[in-house]
Amino acid sequence: MKNNMEKSPKREQFSSRFGLIAAAVGSAVGLGNIWRFPYIVGRYGGGAFLIVYLAMVAIIGIPIMVGEFIIGREGRQDAINSFKRLAPDKMWHMSGVIGIAAAFLILAFYGVVAGWTLEYVLLAIKNGFVNKSSSEITDMFNLFISNPIKPIIYQLIVMTLTGVVVSTGVQQGVEKAAKVLIPILVVIMILLNIQSFLLPGGKAGFDFLFKPDFSKLTKEGVLAALGHAFFSLSLGMGIMITYGSYIPDSEDLAGTALNISIADTILALLSGIAIFPAVFAFGIDPAEGPGLVFISLPNIFAQMKGGYVFGIMFFILLFLASITSTISLLETVVSYIVDNFKFQRRNAAVISTVLISTLGVFASLSNGVLSHIKIFGDNIFDFLDNLTANYFLTAAAFISVIFIGWFLDKDLIKNQITSNGKYSREGFYKIFMFMIRFIAPIGIIIVQISLI
Repeated sequence: MKNNMEKSPKREQFSSRFGLIAAAVGSAVGLGNIWRFPYIVGRYGGGAFLIVYLAMVAIIGIPIMVGEFIIGREGRQDAINSFKRLAPDKMWHMSGVIGIAAAFLILAFYGVVAGWTLEYVLLAIKNGFVNKSSSEITDMFNLFISNPIKPIIYQLIVMTLTGVVVSTGVQQGVEKAAKVLIPILVVIMILLNIQSFLLPGGKAGFDFLFKPDFSKLTKEGVLAALGHAFFSLSLGMGIMITYGSYIPDSEDLAGTALNISIADTILALLSGIAIFPAVFAFGIDPAEGPGLVFISLPNIFAQMKGGYVFGIMFFILLFLASITSTISLLETVVSYIVDNFKFQRRNAAVISTVLISTLGVFASLSNGVLSHIKIFGDNIFDFLDNLTANYFLTAAAFISVIFIGWFLDKDLIKNQITSNGKYSREGFYKIFMFMIRFIAPIGIIIVQISLI
């Protein structure tokens, strides 16, 4: 297969290993880590869930990420055309089609949520949570997201910023932004951790997070750990294939995937450390659900000593995390347009940003004036969320792992894993092939069945 392929096209590349890891971690570290991770940890038993989650990252997340890197680096094009180069006249590129479609649709509603964080940064700065009861903060959130104007303005600000970064290229845009944003995000996270550590009564939050109680771990918790490990690493949406196409031939794919997964997991843990001590210190249910960030935490900030600064830092953190993810999602779509239609990157970024933002406007309005429009019982926002999370991502990843495990040339895989013999990865290669052939497909099927 490899010998029949045309010479790899010339392509932009990441300039450094740190830039690559920062960009990939930026994709993985988003609202999912800071918004979703804490409440599913709270819902499914804390430390016990955490152990299962780490196991799922190791046995399923890392192999799939390496596999997507292999497709991208060998194909040297976007998520669709990389498959086409590796398997001409076959239908395996449907994984890329589904993945890029997922990135497009996810960014449409994700950009809306990212915009919400801007409103909450401003509310925190204005001390807008003070003297508000829990019900008032709940009403404030619901009134805001149903507003026909303000959320759209914030969404368009987020999308414009994202489009500007992506339009300037891989090294000067995506990589440079990640190199700046990720260190800032880490610093804010550590400051929040210190604040949480000093809270009276916060020790119960640390115990909850780090002392496993397996009696609280249910079958649903195991499935949630599997699903979150899969989704938190940005797998199945074309991002890692696209980023793989920018990785220099000399880089160690296995080591890079391991570093990304470790960094992503550490930042998820740091978000839990920032949140759970405060939750326990103020008697909030750790399984509060999605409202934990936008409803429960503002209530805590209004009551706690130093809550004004704590709240501002937290919502700035949430905004920065969301931007690092919107950049990677848009880059996936732009890469396809540049490769397939030969547009200039700037034009491709403008077109993609406009189209995605337009759909995002409808997603935002579906929380208010368009709430009567239902698709299979969901409003537009929830439909896009459920369609991508429950079907598109798992389908794209399943096609990829079957292709890599059973159809892609094994010498090609070994060459990519060893960087053409630069690294000794014989043991990893054997483990990788077993995981990608058997464990990853079974895991994806289990996740899919559990979501139906």
